[in-house]
Amino acid sequence: MKVVFERPKTLLEKPFTYCPGCHHGLAQRLIAEVIEELGIADRTIGVGPIGCSVYIYEFIDVDFVVGAHGRAPAIATGIKRSLPDRIVFSYQGDGDIAAIGTAEIIHAANRGELITAFFVNNAVFGMTGGQMAPTTLLGQKTKTTPLGRDPQVHGFPFRLGECLSVLEGSAYIARVALTRPQFIRQAKECIRKAFLTQMEGEGFSLVEVLSPCPTNWGMSPKEAVDWLEEKMIPYFPLGELKVKGCDSREAP
Repeated sequence: MKVVFERPKTLLEKPFTYCPGCHHGLAQRLIAEVIEELGIADRTIGVGPIGCSVYIYEFIDVDFVVGAHGRAPAIATGIKRSLPDRIVFSYQGDGDIAAIGTAEIIHAANRGELITAFFVNNAVFGMTGGQMAPTTLLGQKTKTTPLGRDPQVHGFPFRLGECLSVLEGSAYIARVALTRPQFIRQAKECIRKAFLTQMEGEGFSLVEVLSPCPTNWGMSPKEAVDWLEEKMIPYFPLGELKVKGCDSREAP
């Protein structure tokens, strides 16, 4: 009998512990699948942050280091420079990578560090209870913006991918979502391209994954998926923002 679908061996046999409707589990499965298909599990090192994203080390069977809040790109840089034959990636939430860790990710990209970053954007600080994040949308209500995000008070949502795409050292920047089967297929291809960009020595790579947070958004999983597509994607458009120096918003 031909096997058409199975659990990747790099994904540990442990139930995901994320909130119902969260897409961390989907994102991490795709990363595990690509690592296995590329045959790089034995030389891959992941760097976890602070936040919901940190639990990735419990689910993917590769070596992991956990860094201080926001410092994953700096730690990944040190590992890659010390062990250049390894495939090194960070896996970070929007609070970690786009708030306290903004300097680390921008300068890692600008230097063209041969690392790959995965950025899960759910427009809120998830682990700490639902406060406003740099990516919180205008008008979006959070624990710290109960009347909605006001640009005159809180500024505008931060588009990290667009910021990194203009830097000389970045080679591959993409934004994906996991709300539909076709989006999942596109996301997996972007994850593959990001790893190959590192493996081929082209420069820094990052894939941003838009994810719902039903718990902190106060929605059902279905409502959260609909809200992501209706509100987040128009502000954070999907596609490849940079491919080795040429800009494109078309999904692969």
